[in-house]
Amino acid sequence: MRTALLLSGISALLLLVGALFDAVWLALAAAALLVAYALGAADRIALRAMRARPVSQAEHPRLYAIVRELATTSRKPMPRLYVSATAAPNAFAVGRGPRSAAVCCTTGLLELLDDRELRAVLAHEVAHVHRRDTLVASVAGALAGIIAVVGGAAALVGGDDDDDGLWGALAVAVLGPVAALVVRLAISRSREFRADADAVRLTGDADALVAALRKLDAGTRAAPLAPAPALVAQAHLMVVNPFPADSALARRFATHPPIDERVSRLRPRPAPRS
Repeated sequence: MRTALLLSGISALLLLVGALFDAVWLALAAAALLVAYALGAADRIALRAMRARPVSQAEHPRLYAIVRELATTSRKPMPRLYVSATAAPNAFAVGRGPRSAAVCCTTGLLELLDDRELRAVLAHEVAHVHRRDTLVASVAGALAGIIAVVGGAAALVGGDDDDDGLWGALAVAVLGPVAALVVRLAISRSREFRADADAVRLTGDADALVAALRKLDAGTRAAPLAPAPALVAQAHLMVVNPFPADSALARRFATHPPIDERVSRLRPRPAPRS
């Protein structure tokens, strides 16, 4: 339902713009192409943005063993596995559903976490797949990425000419917040709490997830993801915000609850004695 509403809203916006410029049929065709592209290529857009590649069991037996165990325990299909050669420690899942899902880990994450912590993070991503959070998140990322690319292209086309350059800068200034708004409207912050809770139910190890979140929070501060437009548009897919918490990008694409809040929900304080 959320995916349908998101795509309908974007299509309606395109039709409105087309009506203003007396180009409804062109806008309708653009909307149809955009919807088809977002639905059909959303997972590939995210994986391509992270320069992720599929890996075999022989290459990453540790990763395969953990994900296979989680899939068997949950009685769901095993997702495809990808690795991104990125120092920033993070993981994400994409796909339209459990049968077409993919889970990607960065090399920074694989090096940073021990087996218990890695299992907890992968259980979090598997939980997103099982809840079909990945569908709306992947589509929102694809749409935001397209909007960001259009803004960047407008800036490049502007060149050095003062008037064209002004229009290009204006396009970036307008379309950047629009891309962020698309993501923030589509993605509920509560989905991370639900995936955390599901991961603990699947693994029975809240302490491992807490330790992993703490490590990833520190790791992303030490090695943040490069703020390229294609990566920014996919930031909401990550298990933790890949940008420093006090940065403008983190505030604009604020789809992740603070780590302290996630930890507090995993470790609720005992009720005071009467």
